[in-house]
Amino acid sequence: PLDQLRDIHRMMERTSKFIGLSGLSGVGAGVFALIGALMAHWYLMAGGLDGYGASLRYWPDQPHPWGWSPLTFYILDAGFVLAGALTSGIYFTTRRAHRKGQAIWDALTRRLLLHLAIPLVAGGIFCLAMFYHGYLGIVGPATLIFYGLALVNGSKFTLQDVYYLGICEIVLGCIGVFFIGWGLLLWAIGFGVLHIVYGIM
Repeated sequence: PLDQLRDIHRMMERTSKFIGLSGLSGVGAGVFALIGALMAHWYLMAGGLDGYGASLRYWPDQPHPWGWSPLTFYILDAGFVLAGALTSGIYFTTRRAHRKGQAIWDALTRRLLLHLAIPLVAGGIFCLAMFYHGYLGIVGPATLIFYGLALVNGSKFTLQDVYYLGICEIVLGCIGVFFIGWGLLLWAIGFGVLHIVYGIM
């Protein structure tokens, strides 16, 4: 009877929560985020800004020694991090699901993605507006806050650890809003270090 109860519990968990997330996908996302943060740090250093005291306003068309405007560079950098994180996430999660004989695309996955997408899309539009108006110092903390809200919103459909990861991202983002010059470092901790720690756990 005890084994039967365990089987029922496992079945109920599989139908109510997406538990196919791979720890390696978190590690992969964290590694790509750290690489992206390092590239942004080099870009700021080359432009005469150390990233830890950058002006609140930094216009997207400001010239840079590398020949790339901030708008071009940050779009490419963000695209690299996003593409790397998504690729590693899809690869490792799909591999884990196949290994365990679980469906990767079902109604539960769609609900999870929808609840993640709402804060992410709203946050993405907000961050693009901040970037457009030259408020670069707000963008890093804002991405942490909206990403954290997305994780909290989607955590009801997946592992409880995702909820705590989301809270940590929100806290880091709120700190970054008050300490503008430390946005890049907090971003690296939030998207890089925390993802790696989460993935290993």
